[in-house]
Amino acid sequence: MKFVEAAGARVSAIGVGTWQFGAREWGYGEEYALKTAGQIVRRALELGINLFDTAEIYGMGRSERILGDTLEVQDWRDRAFLATKFWPVLPTAAMVAQRARASAARLQTDRIDLYQAHWPNPMFPTRMVLSSMRELQESGLVTHLGVSNYGLSRWKEAESAVGGPVLSNQVSFSLVNRKPLREMVPWAQANDRIVIAYSPLAQGLLGGRYDEDNRPSDLRSANRLFLPESLRAARPLIDSLRDIAKAHEARPAQVALAWLISHPNVVAIPGASSVEQLESNAAAADLEFSESDQARLTETSEAFVPPSPLAAAPGILKSLVGRMSNRWRGPGALRRSGR
Repeated sequence: MKFVEAAGARVSAIGVGTWQFGAREWGYGEEYALKTAGQIVRRALELGINLFDTAEIYGMGRSERILGDTLEVQDWRDRAFLATKFWPVLPTAAMVAQRARASAARLQTDRIDLYQAHWPNPMFPTRMVLSSMRELQESGLVTHLGVSNYGLSRWKEAESAVGGPVLSNQVSFSLVNRKPLREMVPWAQANDRIVIAYSPLAQGLLGGRYDEDNRPSDLRSANRLFLPESLRAARPLIDSLRDIAKAHEARPAQVALAWLISHPNVVAIPGASSVEQLESNAAAADLEFSESDQARLTETSEAFVPPSPLAAAPGILKSLVGRMSNRWRGPGALRRSGR
């Protein structure tokens, strides 16, 4: 496994995103939450992965509990780098400390390796949020501080507020969202920081499974990336991933992940629906490809332009209505109607 070292932390280039653990919106079911999620964590550690990212809001705390239960039972806590996030609704020192202690209790740990502000709160200054987090670091409950969904200027402001390193910024970053490459990644490289890429496979778009005739039926159906026009526009990029993957006896998703972590100071946290998918994600750390492959990926990714949120709105609304209609017509529809 490839590792990234920065500001005293050492994390695997491929981590595990755990939003799906216990979260009903993904539709994975109880067997996944009670059995598969734990198997994914154990196998990840066996493969050398140490970065596990969760949040208090994932499954309303259930993701943290599943992760904590697995690590505690296996006595593998010291092999894991635990990253969690809090929702800064009222980011006073007392409130942030309460939320951190609650997360630590669910994770069954006396220290959180990386504690992150999930989103910036425009109602409160960055200095207030980070000062509250710094107190946790000084108390020893938190080792490293991080932010999520912050722009570069706000990340720098966070560092100024702390008066020291804010180790990481977790942002949406993939071949279909290359914005962090413009300024954020170069800044992280120059300043011994880490960019954590969430949705590194664009919620599965880069896996090559979907097209306009085969769209996901879960919450992704309302994502503009999975509208028919987006899927048609993505064909050249998906074809590039497939061609490069075939040449390396790999999978398109592995190529997409390898492209991300080929950039210094970048790590990715894909989710996994199974142990097999986790193993495939981990193998991406060993994949290398040529400059011509890199150039082709860059060219086709830059050419992909999904519809703007405004232009996509009618299609998203149609998908939402269709999804609700399908639910209503499900097995229980007749019982609900009284027939």
